[in-house]
Amino acid sequence: MQVDFYHLTTTPLDRALPQIAEKVVASGARLLIVAEDPEQRAQLDRLLWVYDPEGFLPHAQAGGDGDALQPVLIAGSVDAANGARHVAIVDGRWRDEALTFDRAFHFFGEDHIQAARAAWRGLGDAADVERRYWKQSDTGRWERAA
Repeated sequence: MQVDFYHLTTTPLDRALPQIAEKVVASGARLLIVAEDPEQRAQLDRLLWVYDPEGFLPHAQAGGDGDALQPVLIAGSVDAANGARHVAIVDGRWRDEALTFDRAFHFFGEDHIQAARAAWRGLGDAADVERRYWKQSDTGRWERAA
């Protein structure tokens, strides 16, 4: 499984996450977005409705009747009711349950850098885990740093 660490330094989550979500859905896969805080989940729900005035990314917050049908599901825990094999952890708190997915995206800012480093080190010896660390350049372009 692959874990991509995304260190948000210039581009905020509300611009980076939709790009990843679109790529996952375009590939035919499903995505689970995890944030513990209910207000952050509500903000993400609103974001995915309006981030692209020309497009639409089908999604929902977990807890509805149609969870299993959603290409993108926003949840408070790592429970893929939509059958997702990709998970995006967006609240800066790594969860080892993400290792049961095919691919994990771990987004974090400066306020969670120590926890992200600890997660990176902790996954270093994990069998069958490929880690990638992405950092933004001064222009906002993603560059693989490790």
